[in-house]
Amino acid sequence: MNKKLKILFLGDIVGRPGRVGAREFLKEHGCNYDFVIANVENASHGYGLTDRNYFDLSRYGIHAMTSGNHIWDRKEIFEYIHHADKLIRPLNYPEGTPGKGSSIFKTDNGISIGIINMLGTVFMPPIISPWELLKNEIDKMKKETPVVILDFHAEATAEKIACAYIAAEKGISAVLGTHTHVQTADEMIMENGTAYITDVGFCGASKSIIGMDIKISVERLVKMLPARLEIGSESDVQINGAAIIIDADTGKAESIERINKIMKFSDEVN
Repeated sequence: MNKKLKILFLGDIVGRPGRVGAREFLKEHGCNYDFVIANVENASHGYGLTDRNYFDLSRYGIHAMTSGNHIWDRKEIFEYIHHADKLIRPLNYPEGTPGKGSSIFKTDNGISIGIINMLGTVFMPPIISPWELLKNEIDKMKKETPVVILDFHAEATAEKIACAYIAAEKGISAVLGTHTHVQTADEMIMENGTAYITDVGFCGASKSIIGMDIKISVERLVKMLPARLEIGSESDVQINGAAIIIDADTGKAESIERINKIMKFSDEVN
């Protein structure tokens, strides 16, 4: 009988509200999944990831952490990324960039899962073109496991959809979009068994602008003056993600379901 892998992917965790929300969500639902992945590039007050927050998120039950262009916002990342076994940064940075852009993980029952992180190029900072790197990395990983998942961290929806078709031709299990923090309603299983969604959304303050304080965000937009964004302060937390079922023998996805939940927390929890 084929093993059905239940994978949970949590959208970009933004600051303390996102970390608390992920912790409490996994307390309640984590046991329902074989493997948990989360994008963590905004987990430390919206900017990068501290060593302490990496450790805390690991304790909450996150097995693998993807990231994006903001992973370098905290300079301490250069001190610990080499031994942060659960963390991957985008693959299409220049050779010699600290960290790794992909990795093979194992579930508790020994099933291997390949995870790749890539940055898009449209409306994003300059980066190496991802397409040949991606195809080669999928081929490399599929020699070790049929289950391969991509976090494509990109701005443009069309680029994300195009990426899905490129990766699907190589037999990838799932392409999950991150970066915009706005969950899209286009989840699907492509004809060859690739699960896809343009953006899984984010985990953080629900009454916010993509996790950040509304007033500061609006003022920066209207006045067109530089201002540092701060995390939204609401106690209500939005949890966005995707739950995917994958056949461990074939690597083909059988279902993908969006998660969009508002969690209310007391001061004690926060």
